[in-house]
Amino acid sequence: MWGSRRVWQPRLVLWSGAAAIGLVSVLFAVLADRAQATFNDIIGTAGTWRFYLPLAITPFGFVLCAWLSTEFFPGSQGSGIPQAIAARHLRDDEDRSHILSLRLVVGKIALTVVGLLCGASIGREGPTVQVGASIMMQVARWGGVAQARGLILAGSAAGIAAAFNTPLAGIVFAIEEMGRTYEARTNGLVLTAVILAGLASLGLLGSYTYFGISRQTVSFVSDWPLVIACGIIGGALGAGFSWLALRAMRRIRRWNRLSPLPRALLVAAVCGVLVAAIGLTSGGLTFGTGYTQARLAVEGTPLPSFFFVEKFLAGLLSMISGIPGGLFAPSLAVGAGIGSSLGVIFGASTGVAALLGMAGYFAGVVQAPMTAFVIILEMTGNHDNVIALMCASMLGYGTARIISHEALYHALSRVFIAEAIRRRRAETNVPL
Repeated sequence: MWGSRRVWQPRLVLWSGAAAIGLVSVLFAVLADRAQATFNDIIGTAGTWRFYLPLAITPFGFVLCAWLSTEFFPGSQGSGIPQAIAARHLRDDEDRSHILSLRLVVGKIALTVVGLLCGASIGREGPTVQVGASIMMQVARWGGVAQARGLILAGSAAGIAAAFNTPLAGIVFAIEEMGRTYEARTNGLVLTAVILAGLASLGLLGSYTYFGISRQTVSFVSDWPLVIACGIIGGALGAGFSWLALRAMRRIRRWNRLSPLPRALLVAAVCGVLVAAIGLTSGGLTFGTGYTQARLAVEGTPLPSFFFVEKFLAGLLSMISGIPGGLFAPSLAVGAGIGSSLGVIFGASTGVAALLGMAGYFAGVVQAPMTAFVIILEMTGNHDNVIALMCASMLGYGTARIISHEALYHALSRVFIAEAIRRRRAETNVPL
């Protein structure tokens, strides 16, 4: 039995795919970090002439990314998580290949790196989900394995786990966000993929926590008003981000129909100019992922009072511009800014407030409270705050659900499903 090809072939496919996801995720992380560092080196510090270069570099980079993603890498736009969700709902492998393929792995990584190189407020973590799902699907095609839905789920979870070095968050993300109709039989696939991708990442980068180790602990006696405020205010702002993004993108899609490419490039250029302007106004703080600012807040350094507003707008514009790039890291930076500002108002520790703000806002944006508190818990290495993070996440989720019933990623996934249906009907000459 154990020597049977039917037993070992699926396992070898899963193992090799998961290891490849871990290695590619590490490469992606290194390239993204270097791109952002290069952009910071180019613009220098405020007060020098180079500091104003983003007014030219950022719009040009946005237009370049929008053009390349439209002409050469269709399906690479945006976060990448909606594509992976859509692929799980599509039944035909050819339909899936339009949003999950090795070609898109190359395009997604390259264009996200270019976006960071020109100062876009994007992250690499969401794109790693599409990259992971694409790699797993391609390895399955080569290996002749047909468990498409389970392998997409496993690849997506492995991508999140490797991107953040958060194995538990990868598993929770697979259950809560990727698989709203989660099947128990995929447990083994997801766990194995997360373990092997994590081992590959650990082998190259070693063991680390994304935001370092947080030593500060929430005191419910004195900090419970802060927990409630971060949950409700963060959730409301997170829902506002999703609401604005979905409606803006729907209007842009309708407007683009008459002249798709020229209008898409015009939108990208306008968004690029505005992102550059916001970046200059903020002193350069809103360019890139926001990782540095979020980490400083977690470590106890207060952020400027209106940083979260500026980062919110920069992230929103980067998203609706149509360029490839994720919103995980920028959302965490916005949340850290919200928490930092509320911490000043409530006279609380900046580090504690930043964690609670991240939990409330992120849960509001993606409407996935378990993923929110688990990912923040693992990224900071302090399990003493688990109850407080749970409360902030649930308050953020509950507030977001009152404001908007549409979960961002799932609403966006329907766009790719609709495109697949239109493509299929056009190929079979069925009238729309």
